[in-house]
Amino acid sequence: MHLVSLAVTDFRNLASTVIELDPEGTTVITGLNGAGKTSLLEATAYLATLQSFRGSPKEALVRRGTERAILRAETRVEDRTLTIEAEIQATGRSRTQVNRQAVRRRGDLHEALRVTVFSPEDIGVVRAGPADRRRFLDETLAVVDPKAARSAEEVEKVLRQRAALLRGAGRTLRAETAATLDVWDSRLDESGSRLVEAREQLVGQLAPLVTEHYARLAGEHTEVGMAYVRSWTGPLLEALASARDKDVQRGVSTVGPHRDELELTLTGLPSRTHASQGEQRSLALALQLAAHQLATERLGSAPVLLLDDVFSELDPLRSRALLQGLPPGQAMLTTAQPAPPEVAAAKVYAVAEGGHVVATGGTV
Repeated sequence: MHLVSLAVTDFRNLASTVIELDPEGTTVITGLNGAGKTSLLEATAYLATLQSFRGSPKEALVRRGTERAILRAETRVEDRTLTIEAEIQATGRSRTQVNRQAVRRRGDLHEALRVTVFSPEDIGVVRAGPADRRRFLDETLAVVDPKAARSAEEVEKVLRQRAALLRGAGRTLRAETAATLDVWDSRLDESGSRLVEAREQLVGQLAPLVTEHYARLAGEHTEVGMAYVRSWTGPLLEALASARDKDVQRGVSTVGPHRDELELTLTGLPSRTHASQGEQRSLALALQLAAHQLATERLGSAPVLLLDDVFSELDPLRSRALLQGLPPGQAMLTTAQPAPPEVAAAKVYAVAEGGHVVATGGTV
């Protein structure tokens, strides 16, 4: 699988541009900060995931003064050419198609385009709260295990419905509320249990890979710990029943996959509070490298690699270690400064002020 071309209209600050990518090598995108180079990576990731890797709402993706953004990509999967088209509305419902067939969920894009994203914000996986670590696991599952990813979508849907019901209960558990909660709890038990089991299995697969990559990035062997911690014990359905009175009083779901934690440690100490910034950044990179490696091994080919200005945050040792840990495959790399000499640029584009994109050659 590789990306052949990307066309962007009215996305972020990009009015209209088309780029063609090298099928096996690295396409480098240069430009000053704020010019729009990251927007090209964000557009690519949106076509694979239906969301912004920056966490931005859809209305923020549409260029100011316009009503919609249009994204179009051609991908090559073995001997087939696929076309992904997305229309992102500033207000109203957005839509996405693959070969003119409507995409109803993220999993529908799995066979058309898969990506792995590295960005300076990845350090949040280590430094921020549990939601960032759960998101990392679920985004990795979306690439390596689409069936489990569907469970994540179902859990999100059920939790929204359950939350609305709890808020509307007014801290009073009436018979009709209890009956409806029974229905949603049964569905949450089914999909939530599947999701958590998939997350736990994923952590077990990632852990040795993370240790290996961290040792190379840090230049020394370090004990890396990864432990998935559930927010309940026993069957989920029983835990939901036990927490029901508390949930009604608080108006929120207090147990479930959305409350779980992925504990990360270095030499037995919590990395979030006891690791230095350099150690945290190395661990964040090791997590992403492990996810990319697992996806490559599981799928038989590497996802399209999106490297968003990561080398500006890394010293030469970690930059070399990052590049050495990547399997061969297609990559898009943004940089505001010269890329490391180990990067062999197959194609180079420059993004000028105002979002104007021009091809500048095959070397940085």
